[in-house]
Amino acid sequence: MSPLLLSVLLALVSAVAYAAAAIVQERVAASAAGPRYAPLRSPAWWGSVLLNGVGATLHVAALAYGPLSLVQPLGALTIVFALPMAALFVGRRAGHRAWRGALMATVGLAGLLSLTSGSEGRSLADGDRWLLTACTFGLVGVLFTAAHLVGRSVLRSVVLAAAAGVSFGIASVFTKAVAEEWTPDAPLAEWTGLLVLSALAVTGLLLSQASYRGAGLAAPLATVTVVNPVVAAAVGLTLFGESFRYGTAGTVAALICGAVAAGGLVQLTLDRMSVPAGAPAASDPVREPESGPGPSASDGDAARPEVGQGVDVGPVPGTRSHLEVEVRSRAVAGRS
Repeated sequence: MSPLLLSVLLALVSAVAYAAAAIVQERVAASAAGPRYAPLRSPAWWGSVLLNGVGATLHVAALAYGPLSLVQPLGALTIVFALPMAALFVGRRAGHRAWRGALMATVGLAGLLSLTSGSEGRSLADGDRWLLTACTFGLVGVLFTAAHLVGRSVLRSVVLAAAAGVSFGIASVFTKAVAEEWTPDAPLAEWTGLLVLSALAVTGLLLSQASYRGAGLAAPLATVTVVNPVVAAAVGLTLFGESFRYGTAGTVAALICGAVAAGGLVQLTLDRMSVPAGAPAASDPVREPESGPGPSASDGDAARPEVGQGVDVGPVPGTRSHLEVEVRSRAVAGRS
């Protein structure tokens, strides 16, 4: 197998691992009544952490065998893989708008990453590192505060996902800086960079977990997937001296790709916000109504047949010599 083909396969499997981790995180957020940011007692959540680690390891391995211009755009396929995987394994179907937004975000992000030059830039000085660290945690703190001031749960989740994307993006910057400066002769010389890198990775993980509560899967995942490399690319352009390919034409094309990706995020957010409160969305799994000895809390709002009104119970399969129908007076005549 050629190194280029191996790199493509590793990048695709990495995207699948990230998608699976996101699905598990969303399921934990939707079902757990415990902590929003760190459900440490959930084995499924630890499984998602393991899947994220596998995805990151495979991504780094893909970069070792293939060029950055190929591996990075393939990583944008995470959201495309996540939607059919969620429909297949957890019954979470996506509507037309969600698919349109996911494809727009993926195409825009892939185009943007393919235009980013992988040329060597200058190293990140110590003063720049501390300034970048302070600005990053300051921005994450602002987004975290803004998320708790937003009334709509979907918007709150998207803002939290954006904060997670910022954390992951700057963590990628520090990963590059530490990898370039690390030497076997002084393995602990970059301990400050490793400390900041670990703090950013944990912060991003906790914020991304919280972003899935109340917003479903697609919008938070797409936001993290887009914001992460965009932030890393912005830092590379400003601090590392990197540039877009093809000069001015490449810069214009990158702006167009960024607009397409942003439009996809808007589509995904509007898709989730258009779902009325309490109503199942096209991207939500179908839930069976709970049964019990008494009426449910929503019985007063549900439409019931009036007395004397015919009720179509549908065809009865097979041949029956007799058919027993039980009609409860409370369900037909209303509450006494």
